[in-house]
Amino acid sequence: MISPSASLMQEDLTSFNKLSKQINSGHQSAHTSSCHRVGLCHRLPAVETKMEEKEEQPERGDTDTHSFRLHMVTWNVATADPPDDVTVLLNLNSPKSPDLYVIGLQEVYSGPLRFVSDVVFNDPWSHLFMSILAPRNYVKVSSIRMQGLLLLFFSKLQHVPFISDIQATYTRTGIFGYWGNKGGVSIRLSFYGHMLCFLNCHLAAHMKYATERVDEFEYIMDTQTFACKKTPRIADHNLVFWFGDLNFRIQDHGMHFVRTCINNQTYNLLWSKDQLIMMKKKEQTLQEFEEGPLDFQPTYKFDLNSDTYDSRLYKTWFGFNGKKRKPAWTDRILWRLRPKDLTSDEQDDNSEVVKKVKELEEEEEEEYPLRIRQDMYTSNMEFTISDHKPVIGIFTLELRKMYETPLVHLQAEGEWCADIDAMVLYSPLQPFRSSSWDWIGLYKVGFSSLTDYITYTWVKDDEVAFNEEVIQVYVSKEEIPVRGGECVLCYYSNTLRGIIGISEPFKVHESKVANEEGLLHDQITRLDRIVAS
Repeated sequence: MISPSASLMQEDLTSFNKLSKQINSGHQSAHTSSCHRVGLCHRLPAVETKMEEKEEQPERGDTDTHSFRLHMVTWNVATADPPDDVTVLLNLNSPKSPDLYVIGLQEVYSGPLRFVSDVVFNDPWSHLFMSILAPRNYVKVSSIRMQGLLLLFFSKLQHVPFISDIQATYTRTGIFGYWGNKGGVSIRLSFYGHMLCFLNCHLAAHMKYATERVDEFEYIMDTQTFACKKTPRIADHNLVFWFGDLNFRIQDHGMHFVRTCINNQTYNLLWSKDQLIMMKKKEQTLQEFEEGPLDFQPTYKFDLNSDTYDSRLYKTWFGFNGKKRKPAWTDRILWRLRPKDLTSDEQDDNSEVVKKVKELEEEEEEEYPLRIRQDMYTSNMEFTISDHKPVIGIFTLELRKMYETPLVHLQAEGEWCADIDAMVLYSPLQPFRSSSWDWIGLYKVGFSSLTDYITYTWVKDDEVAFNEEVIQVYVSKEEIPVRGGECVLCYYSNTLRGIIGISEPFKVHESKVANEEGLLHDQITRLDRIVAS
């Protein structure tokens, strides 16, 4: 069998591994997966939308509604290496920490040698965010890379067992669809039973290609599919975030007028000529997406290592000076709640099956409402490594959880050390479809991603005893780190594509035999180096 890390890495890199029909149908009958959120704050007036407008239900009240903070970042980093300090970017000093972080980057350096190394190891940007967020109890749940496009999804550890059906994919739109310098990467998942999708795009550049940008976006929306019967397309999800370097410009206004408005902070005078706002008036697909007010400086184009808008003269092929780039809000964050009356174009609205499915969906939306409020939407002028400035969006997600308890409870049995074989006990708390590819991983407390396990054991292969309530799984002493450390156990479900249970932290003791025989230093293995790191 291949290792779990190879399996997870393959999902991260190819992004479009397909579940078999048997697994997919099993997932549908066993358990509806979960999803995550992240959050921030802002001085702008709150923008709130609801899944549907309906009267209050006093008998339920707000006691069943939970709020989650979602912190989103989009940044075209122009092939630069990451800065030393991203405290402001991630709002790390805020008294209200996010539940979820979603970070979308464009133009991450993807030269041949660097890209190959990034396939095997984490790229510098991923490594930076993981190293900063892991000590704060965040885990990288999923990521996807397509050349310069990078999308990262982090969650607080407490939410990880309720995030499932995690899938990622990508679409190329550069050079007639064959090159990945432009396009979109997405991650979809279930968060406490609510289906979310995050789409990070880098669309066609230059002023005159506004229509082409919309065509590329619609192509990505139409062609990206997921191995999930309930939400096979992006538009089927309860909540979609569309963000990235969308490359829409400010047209008609001259350079002097645009810069005067920026200097006077009268940004609203520029909104009517923003191409995305203009295109939304005539494109139905865009009208379904909402965006907060552009009450911040345009994020493009800046001289490097400065806060000065483009001041250089460009040479054309014939030696003439080209025009300076006009400032623009190229970097954006939008969202879309699924319309109540949404139906597939391929379905017959008169069929009884379609009507029944629609009725069930409406009942679910009434019982498990999902609302979103934007608390912050701004750019950050502090970072100067790129000709773009990063854009930050902070949201509050209000929802009723479809699931309150993890699917699996697991714990370490007895004392763990490298001198004796160990046992894991786990109990299914709710029915779910298990698989021969399910595994239990041993992780260091503060682990940074799902692939960051110290060791693992296949649940079915290493099962030694079970009854109706408790299953016992064997772990060889050869796989336990000699030095020991504080650890947790995580149950990964291949069918549900996520961790569905996490143990309480426990101590793996240092090997007494190795210590007494003076072999402790000699027996430091890869596992111990991981723990020691």
